[in-house]
Amino acid sequence: MNKIKKDWNEIKINDSWAIFKIMAEFVEGYEKMAKIGPSISVFGSARTPEDNKYYKIGVEIARLLGEAGYGVITGGGPGIMEAGNKGAQMGGGKSIGLNIVLPFEQFHNKYIDDDSNLRFDYFFVRKVVFVKYSQGFVVLPGGFGTMDELFEALTLIQTKKISKKPVVLIGSEYWSGLMDWVKNVMLKEENNISEKDLDLFKIVDTAQDAFNYIDDFYKTHDLTPNF
Repeated sequence: MNKIKKDWNEIKINDSWAIFKIMAEFVEGYEKMAKIGPSISVFGSARTPEDNKYYKIGVEIARLLGEAGYGVITGGGPGIMEAGNKGAQMGGGKSIGLNIVLPFEQFHNKYIDDDSNLRFDYFFVRKVVFVKYSQGFVVLPGGFGTMDELFEALTLIQTKKISKKPVVLIGSEYWSGLMDWVKNVMLKEENNISEKDLDLFKIVDTAQDAFNYIDDFYKTHDLTPNF
């Protein structure tokens, strides 16, 4: 038992030093992102190939956002993230990448602006920066990480930790099963959400419809900091 306590005390001491590394990531992220104007986050799989229809839609929605004056924030890696950064540059918008250090998959794509390529060790720091500097969220098909980012945004809007922002999911074929479960199980059987929570997001099938949803939202809402 004494050995266990000794080992645990050593772990806690090491953890306290990690706070400074976490703080440094927040400071660097905040300082760089504060210089960038209104931006939209584009989420989606790192594994989506360039010839996939959702990659092409990712390029198109980011291009439309760039042309309208928005920056585009992605996770900075391949797949849908690359598509978002590529489209942002095509549209003349700011192209931002919030990279995460992983033992596999992640490397930054070539379409990120040189002064907007950030690197994180901690997922939770990265997610805070995503949410703080995003005026909306475009979600294309993805895996666990994409779901995490989607429901993080929805939870913060639902609980009013941030003001309402447009959350648009592209690909009804991909999202319909999950959203049927949300409506028919989460809502009806257990009442774990309210009917009005279903209005926190919209599902569309084209880049133009996604852009129109965001554009229409900001015809009646101000572009304001999240927190």
